[in-house]
Amino acid sequence: MADDAYQPTGSNEEQEDASPLDLQDAVDEPTLDDILDEGYSPPERPLGVDDYGTTAAEQHTGESLDRRLAREQPEVTEPEGDAVGDLPGGEGEPVDPQAGGARAGRLVAPDEGAHADTTAEEVASDAGIDAGAAGAEEAAVHIVEDDGTLPEEPGEMPEEPGER
Repeated sequence: MADDAYQPTGSNEEQEDASPLDLQDAVDEPTLDDILDEGYSPPERPLGVDDYGTTAAEQHTGESLDRRLAREQPEVTEPEGDAVGDLPGGEGEPVDPQAGGARAGRLVAPDEGAHADTTAEEVASDAGIDAGAAGAEEAAVHIVEDDGTLPEEPGEMPEEPGER
């Protein structure tokens, strides 16, 4: 024999690894034998025992339309919400009275953004809702009526009428 020829060592370890897997421990879907071994558990109460059409005579004559309509159960749907929040019939997302109730449309600068801003305040006019397809940021903008008073210094609150 040549020196570089394969010589088995005599241990049975490689042959044990090559043996087929035990299907008892294999992870797979249950076979028919497993399903039959599990058995069958009937429902807790009989279904359809008292319904019309369980006897041969009832099946032959058929069920009247009035009886079938009386057996129908209406589909229960959730009540329509007020389009605010996600709780039908509930408060949903509370609306802040200071934020205004009417939604603003597209906001357009007075010069439509053609020139540089010369005012320190952000000023825009409502151009109306543009086909109703507003993004979340645009839909979050609401109209608030302005009382016309501005703070004299940044960060200073305007005086109440009659305090001067």
